[in-house]
Amino acid sequence: MPRAILRPVHSVLIVVDVQDKFMESVHEAARVRDRSLFLVQIASLLQIPVLATEQNPERLGKISSEYLSFLSEPPIPKMSFACTGEPHFLGALVRTERKQAVLVGVETHICVALTANQLLEDGFDVVVCPDAVSARSMERHKLGMERIRDAGAIPAHTESVAYDWLESADNPQFRNALQIVKQFP
Repeated sequence: MPRAILRPVHSVLIVVDVQDKFMESVHEAARVRDRSLFLVQIASLLQIPVLATEQNPERLGKISSEYLSFLSEPPIPKMSFACTGEPHFLGALVRTERKQAVLVGVETHICVALTANQLLEDGFDVVVCPDAVSARSMERHKLGMERIRDAGAIPAHTESVAYDWLESADNPQFRNALQIVKQFP
């Protein structure tokens, strides 16, 4: 059973394929953008590594520039649907030395689900944020989330993840985090 409480020293945030061109066809893309940017900023504030991928960037374009300053390293291009199928991604993930993976991005039923399932197989605790993932339709998103949950990943709202990471209002970064919370209602 995966650990349900996320700790900043054990966590890595994985942003899957939030490319501008790709997002044009995604159901509720603005929600995915806002909620994933919220969590990316919280992770960065708390010094949690943030890794991002770009699916076939030659065809689908680059990740939205809003994310770039919060990433631990440049976006990792991939052709594999699972992030874990890209050797550069695996190298970056191993370098974090973290075993709790939090996933946001697109598409729920393909790249997010395959990445979550592979990470589970590899012994990671996996949390997927349903408010920060989506697909080309709500049906695909829902089916993807069912598959992810059935495989053993834990669904959690981005704000819940942020407060897990903060642990207490005594956290020295709490006031700064609260400003981010207020920025993304």
